[in-house]
Amino acid sequence: MASSYVIGVGLTPFNTPKKSASQSIDPDSDYFDLAVEAIVKALLDAGITYDEVDQGIGCYVYGDSACAQRVFYCLGMTGIPILNVNNWCSSGSTGIWLANQAVRSGDKDCVLVVGFDKMYPGALPQTFKDRTSPLSRILDLSSEQTSTLDKEKPPPGWTPQLFANAQAEYLERYSKYGAEAGHFAKIASINRSHGINNPYSQLSKAVTADDVLSSPAVSGSLTRLQCCPSSTGAAAAIIVSKRFLASHPYLQGLAVEIAGQGLSTDTPELFESRSAIELIGSNMTRQAVKIAYKQAGITAQDISVIELHDCFTSNQMCAMEDLGLAAPGAGWRLVEEERITYDQHSIKCSTDKRWIINPSGGLISKGHPLGATGLAQCAELVWHLRGWTKSRSVPLTKYCLAHNMGLGGATVVTVYCRADGKVTPTPGETLPEVYGRARVGYNPAEEARSIKRSDWESVRSRKAGFSAWATARLPWVLKEADYYQRARL
Repeated sequence: MASSYVIGVGLTPFNTPKKSASQSIDPDSDYFDLAVEAIVKALLDAGITYDEVDQGIGCYVYGDSACAQRVFYCLGMTGIPILNVNNWCSSGSTGIWLANQAVRSGDKDCVLVVGFDKMYPGALPQTFKDRTSPLSRILDLSSEQTSTLDKEKPPPGWTPQLFANAQAEYLERYSKYGAEAGHFAKIASINRSHGINNPYSQLSKAVTADDVLSSPAVSGSLTRLQCCPSSTGAAAAIIVSKRFLASHPYLQGLAVEIAGQGLSTDTPELFESRSAIELIGSNMTRQAVKIAYKQAGITAQDISVIELHDCFTSNQMCAMEDLGLAAPGAGWRLVEEERITYDQHSIKCSTDKRWIINPSGGLISKGHPLGATGLAQCAELVWHLRGWTKSRSVPLTKYCLAHNMGLGGATVVTVYCRADGKVTPTPGETLPEVYGRARVGYNPAEEARSIKRSDWESVRSRKAGFSAWATARLPWVLKEADYYQRARL
């Protein structure tokens, strides 16, 4: 099949959901405000207008059907196919997978994918209470495991219980080899330290492993600081064909190739193994990464930077092993030897190989608006490969990997590399203007800015398909000034 490339990405800051006395969620903005901002940034990044997009994909969990149409109509009503994706936490990367399939098959040349969510404060709610949850069998088995692993647990939310059980099983299996609860806490500490350098992070304050361990218990030995927060935010990416890339030569030094990608759902092992670790989707990760590595023609040793789905620290611990970074039961060694963060020369490693995992801060620091997460991972890795992430750069990187998991289930693993075959520039290396920051006007990897009406005007459709009625509620239409600056918390 043909190749596909990411030519533009856009991201909004991820923030804590707000509540007012009269409204259930943040009254200051709506989902389409967030989504349109991310789309405009991606189009500016690529230097194209909405008229060149021949398919749209909208990814979200908390929204009604056809939210994607409501979003894309704000850029133009050009009659293109528009898809709505709801695949739990892997919704955003599922959208990228669909775009990749459409482009590689030759059906489409330019697909715009946007992910967004306006979540509710606190634990994930079960939206529909008058019908069977698609996760009911997983939750039933998790309840059985809870009574077996820890009868003294207080009644937790449904997601913390699953991941607390996985952590308890991991420690039960591997504590005799050296695994400790402190290793899970250190994962959270490392990711929070990375998030300090990401201007889009929801939580940008460093915490120690002791802080994590002493924070309030959520379920079993899982504490609050080992859990990602609920979030609002949006991210977008533009996926194009080799033919499209050739017709836009200024993008040659900007494009990032999707070198390999796998999407996997559950196998009977989910239930038949009777394992809490398998119940959080470990086998999906193993299946998906096998496909992605094979397509890209690489192994885990070729990867330098990873955006990993750390919704809970137990998921990162298990996923590191499932991705082939360590043998089963040895992921804690990567944490102890600090081989998942930047080299501080403080601990002598047993090997020279290290992976920078979650340089963005991951879900634990950056936040987790469900539909946007996979696309935010894409944006972070595209910026790394371009050499834009000065404060968190990993020089000489050739391959990056994104891991985005949704229970119930679907997991997507994507391998990215530069289209020109080069490695990430070293710090201080002069980047040519073709890299496109001049079009955006600043470095979006290092600075989170809002858009202006003039930005939206410059990328919206110019065809007859544009409707002022569809855009009447956009804040950039209502006033000329910059849209409000979202406070980082």
